[in-house]
Amino acid sequence: MYEPNVVGDWQEYDEHAGLRVRVHRLEAAEPPRGRDDAAEGLTYFCLRVTVENRGGRHATIHLEDGQIDVRVGPDGESAFIDWRNSQFIEGFDVYPLRRATAVLYAAGPEASLHQVDVQIQVRVDDDWADRRLWVGGIGLSEGVVQPGTVREGLAHQVSNFLRDQAEEGTA
Repeated sequence: MYEPNVVGDWQEYDEHAGLRVRVHRLEAAEPPRGRDDAAEGLTYFCLRVTVENRGGRHATIHLEDGQIDVRVGPDGESAFIDWRNSQFIEGFDVYPLRRATAVLYAAGPEASLHQVDVQIQVRVDDDWADRRLWVGGIGLSEGVVQPGTVREGLAHQVSNFLRDQAEEGTA
């Protein structure tokens, strides 16, 4: 495992030339087909995982059940993942200069959503890529930071910087 990425960062894979992945658009959101009964009392949020091919050949991408792990809060408790409302990448051929995006709906205790960790392990063709980690939180991009450690303040500053530097239309 390498240093964690901040939500919004692109992560390139050395073993798959031209392939890069990012977790982005982490925000509070209700699922489109209604709440799952198992998420009663939890706050829903949504995130996107985009795979981009900047290489010279197509790659078959798998980003499905079990390849995305979402943890919330300072203790890293597992978030509830709403598989029924989520959309995955299941054996999709991503050609050069194209992207594919998975949309994941999850839920957790509202007090823990200021710290969200997302671990991704993409399967490319029949090879498993290394696991990568993104860190962020609900409310960071809106300028709301929970009182706490200097690390949270740094995450807020990094989030603002990345948002300001992002290419138009990639958010």
